[in-house]
Amino acid sequence: MRLVGPPVAAMADQRPPREDANQTRMLRLVGLGIRSRGAVVGVERVRESAKAGRLALAIVASDASQNTLAKLLPLLRARRINFIEVPSAVALGAVAGREQTAAIGVVDRQLAKGIRALTRSGSTRAPEEDV
Repeated sequence: MRLVGPPVAAMADQRPPREDANQTRMLRLVGLGIRSRGAVVGVERVRESAKAGRLALAIVASDASQNTLAKLLPLLRARRINFIEVPSAVALGAVAGREQTAAIGVVDRQLAKGIRALTRSGSTRAPEEDV
C-alpha cells in the first residue's frame, strides 16, 4: 500500500510564512506577559507606564485611530521607548482577552528583551545559548 499526498510544493503553500509565525509567537509571549502582570493593556495604561519610566517596550496596532497614534507615538519617541507595530487591533485585543486594543506595553524587562530578540532574529525558535 502506498500513501499519496499533495506534492511538496503544495504543502509549502499551506505553511504560514515565517513572518506570520514570528508574529504569532510574539503575540503569545505578550499574552503570557499580560497573564503574569508583566504587561499593561490599553493606551492610557501604556502612557502612564511610559511617564513613570516602567515601560520597556510597546506593541501598537497600526490600524489604531490617528488620534490614538498622535497621543502615544510622540511620547514613546520622546522617552526613547522602542515599539513594534502589529497589523491589527483585533489580533492585539485577542491576546489581551478583549475585542480589540490599540496598544499593549511590556513592563517586564526580560520579556521585552525576548520579544526584541525574536523580532530581530526572524527566527521562530528561542535564541540558543552557547554551551
